[in-house]
Amino acid sequence: MTTLTGRPDVERSAPDSRSRRRRSDRTTVYLLLLPSLLPVLVLSVFPLLRGIYLGFTDARAGRNVEVSFTGLANYQELLGDSLFWSSFRIGLLWAFAVTVLQFLLALGLALLLDQRLRFRGVARVLAVVPWAMPPVVVGILWRLVYHPDAGLLNEFLHRIGADGLRTTWLGDFNTALPAVIIVGVWAGMPQTTVVLLAGLQGVPRELHEAAAMDGANAWQRFRSVTLPSLMPVIVAITSLDFIWNFNSFGLVYVLTAGGPGGRTMLPMLFAYEEAFRYGNYGYAAALGNVMVVIVVALLAVYVRRRLREAN
Repeated sequence: MTTLTGRPDVERSAPDSRSRRRRSDRTTVYLLLLPSLLPVLVLSVFPLLRGIYLGFTDARAGRNVEVSFTGLANYQELLGDSLFWSSFRIGLLWAFAVTVLQFLLALGLALLLDQRLRFRGVARVLAVVPWAMPPVVVGILWRLVYHPDAGLLNEFLHRIGADGLRTTWLGDFNTALPAVIIVGVWAGMPQTTVVLLAGLQGVPRELHEAAAMDGANAWQRFRSVTLPSLMPVIVAITSLDFIWNFNSFGLVYVLTAGGPGGRTMLPMLFAYEEAFRYGNYGYAAALGNVMVVIVVALLAVYVRRRLREAN
């Protein structure tokens, strides 16, 4: 094909060819992403959308049960549910305590494992052992430790003559939540340690050497060099830890199932009870929706503040 001037229409055909090639490349990219996106859509996005929908219905357990749209009825009931707000307060206390203790202990352990010590590789492997154990196994293990008659903790107190301190750790109103928090810290600390250790290894040694030459002691180097360099990592891992801890279920369920008297009833346990013990699927879905919104809002405020301080 030629133009009026007799020259081939190269300028017109070249853009068309490039456009077709871009469309073909885009289609190929989508096809390559489909195998990885499909499980996400089926196992994550669809259940999430389904849960949001159920929160606005009166869905209940049972066969051939008619489901009706109820609007905000579940959320109005939730606002006056003292049991839910009690579990929410316990969940916040649990998540905050476990996250803070995990971070402090993991930071100390990461600093130790970052030193040039003998058998450092073995120590690093041992440090992540609790992380490799399933929550159910961890729960069973610590139930044996806390057992009132044959538990290792009460036996140790007996051997050192502290019988007055022996108690039913997971069955006492005053000790159940602290005992569960200790288990949560022990089980989750390794992953925080690994992330912080990776962050420490990314801090240039030259900065520490320069600070030491300027006369800075170990604490000053940590405060002025290590901590600012770790701040993005700290914000990321503490945010993730808070989400994971707030959404904890298996560990606490095996340890106490929410008892005694609801003293360890975390929000996810409460939602589980409503859904699978009482069959209130719609109300349980509404609980989950509210918890997601509140946690996201709290994390947004926290991350924004920490990043602003880092900058």
